[in-house]
Amino acid sequence: MAKKKKKEKKIAKKLLHKYRLVILNEDTFEERFAIKLTRLNVFVLTSLSAIFLVFFTILLIAFTPLREYIPGYSSAKLKKEASVLNYKTDSLVQELELNKRYYASIRKVLTGDVSTVEFNRDSIIEAAKNDVDILQITTNKEDSLLREKVQKEDKYNLFEESTNQNSFVLFPPVNGTISEEYNIEDKHFAVDVVVANDTPVKATADGTVIFAEWTVETGYVVIIEHNQELISVYKHNSAITKYQGDLVKAGEVIAMSGNTGELSTGPHLHFELWSKGYPVNPTNFIDFQ
Repeated sequence: MAKKKKKEKKIAKKLLHKYRLVILNEDTFEERFAIKLTRLNVFVLTSLSAIFLVFFTILLIAFTPLREYIPGYSSAKLKKEASVLNYKTDSLVQELELNKRYYASIRKVLTGDVSTVEFNRDSIIEAAKNDVDILQITTNKEDSLLREKVQKEDKYNLFEESTNQNSFVLFPPVNGTISEEYNIEDKHFAVDVVVANDTPVKATADGTVIFAEWTVETGYVVIIEHNQELISVYKHNSAITKYQGDLVKAGEVIAMSGNTGELSTGPHLHFELWSKGYPVNPTNFIDFQ
């Protein structure tokens, strides 16, 4: 028991034993700074410093943007921004896929890679006759009188006009001689109109330019989308005056005719008309003379 008390006194004496920390000038050995320390003081100061350093580090991480640089830690703001960017990226991917499909369809129009549909004329006429036979309904006297009354009212009605919403006027893009006609068998879904170089090429109707670029085979090409799912194509131009996305009016100059592209053999305009994805003969709607 006495040994244990003696040992405790010895430890307390060591902790409370005073030391002197002196800082001397190395050249003159002049005392510049001195402080009295004990082991207990050094232990207490070191512990307090460590506690203060840990507390200050926690505050710095919790209330400053430095926490975002710690691996594995992410703020709510960063998560929200990441979610928004993810949604935008997904939307851009879908939009890009739609554009790829749209340009693929336009490429088929430019290259003429469109399958033709053959109809049996006799079967269509026979089906039309059958429809007429089905629609032949016997009428009575009252029905005939009602029809006659309605016809008279429409005949003398001066305030209503019978308008055809499908009427669509197309203007000739150029005036000239047609060197090659529209021919489905040869997959020539256009008319070639011979004109002089740098002749103004005009829009055949109001619409939006959906393509205006240079191609190796057909030179400068302009494609315009009109109402009623109608598309007009102008190829082998020497220059274009419109850009993709421009709105044009009927008769507005969109390009200058020329002889550009590998498939051109002379100054002319290669003009195509597409209705609802199918080629149509432009001469049925436009007089190029």
